[in-house]
Amino acid sequence: MPKVALYNIQGEQVGSVQLDDKIFGAEINEAVLHQVVVNQLANKRQGTQSTKTRGEVRGGGIKPWKQKGTGRARQGSIRAPQWIKGGIALGPKPRNYKYTLPKKVRRIAMRSALSSKVQENNVLVLEDLKFEEIKTKRMAELLGKLDIDSKVLIVLPEKNELVQKSARNIPGVKTTLVNTLNVYDILKHEKFVITKDAVTKVEEVYAK
Repeated sequence: MPKVALYNIQGEQVGSVQLDDKIFGAEINEAVLHQVVVNQLANKRQGTQSTKTRGEVRGGGIKPWKQKGTGRARQGSIRAPQWIKGGIALGPKPRNYKYTLPKKVRRIAMRSALSSKVQENNVLVLEDLKFEEIKTKRMAELLGKLDIDSKVLIVLPEKNELVQKSARNIPGVKTTLVNTLNVYDILKHEKFVITKDAVTKVEEVYAK
């Protein structure tokens, strides 16, 4: 079973934590990771882009010149795609990019993402993470003591506005909850900081 360091709120190492081998020591499936990341990015797309076809562009109701005898190419409308200010041929229209992947695939991807962070030695477990007030400086000091100077994802077991608001103004730092944890965020951030209670919740959810 993988073992990672355990830190207190002062950033001092106070021990170690054994992680569930099924979740944090699983075989990394890069193909499934790619599928899930592409799916997440597709689901984020708004799909509101739109262009007008020749039938939607204003004007062009009359044939610009007669069919034959002018020496010019035949034209039916000045709003055809080849004309300036004409319609767009085969342009994008509003659509929904969302699609779903099987639950089993999503679980494999989550285990692979978490295991990759353990293999890279980028997982840090905190005994607890609670602040008495909103203090960005205190969060920055904690990250400094943990020797974190890159993008970091902080995982909390439940909503904690004092911690979340203390971290939101620090560039490269993102907080999330166990129930909103996703593969894209894990891979996007180099460091993965999680509280001991959040580890327990993650193991309960993904050990099945």
